[in-house]
Amino acid sequence: MEGDEVVDIAGSGLAEDMADLIAAWDLPTVETVTSLGERMPLAELSLLAPIIPRKNIIAVGRNYRDHAAEFTASGFDASEKQVIPEHPVIFTKSTTSVIGPDDPIVLANDPSGTTDYEGELAVVIGRPARNVSEADAIDCVFGWTIINDVTARDLQKRHVQWFVGKSPDTFCPMGPWIVTRDELPDIEQSWLRTHVNGELRQETPISALIFGVSNLIATLSEVMTLEPGDVIATGTGAGVGIGFDPPRYLRAGDLVEVSIDGIGTLRNPVM
Repeated sequence: MEGDEVVDIAGSGLAEDMADLIAAWDLPTVETVTSLGERMPLAELSLLAPIIPRKNIIAVGRNYRDHAAEFTASGFDASEKQVIPEHPVIFTKSTTSVIGPDDPIVLANDPSGTTDYEGELAVVIGRPARNVSEADAIDCVFGWTIINDVTARDLQKRHVQWFVGKSPDTFCPMGPWIVTRDELPDIEQSWLRTHVNGELRQETPISALIFGVSNLIATLSEVMTLEPGDVIATGTGAGVGIGFDPPRYLRAGDLVEVSIDGIGTLRNPVM
């Protein structure tokens, strides 16, 4: 995107999608792609998710102390061993759960009727990372986006491993776009806020992450190769639906808005 226009990178003949562009990321390539691609006014378009990862979204659980405490108190973590984890709690979400801005979160995909929201910062990997040190990890980041880690709570508890409860179709809204790291280098200065029907439910600084971006990349790359276009959802703060008594799950007609300073707002209706 340049200003109020969107460039169709597929029209350049050099990249079919965002994952292709990230894999070939350098300034001359970007300049060529944006010069050859068709320009279209943003106001006339409906945005899709900024990237469909080629592998499952990597996600992190209980990565803010206040959320770890409310999650423990809720009794929904059947795998819990300690309130504040000593190491990152890693799970994945299916790529088929990804939707874009303004796309609906479909409650019918959760047979348990316990659909919850989790606003999160997401990291988009820009170059291959294997055995990367924490000091060098930030150099592997292409940019930032927003994810709503929508969760079927009863399924999350029932299956112990969280994959089923985290992966129903439409349960990974992403967007509204990717902001490259050079345009937002101090991500820890940003705050994350989630509103439901205009009511502020979550408000937390990115700096409050238990395991920060560099730590997560170093930890993951110690055992696996992170590839360009991989997405890591870093965790959510306090204020999710199960943190209330009684729980405040999403209902048809709700509107969930997740905002991060410097990135924007991801809005999704619930149906």
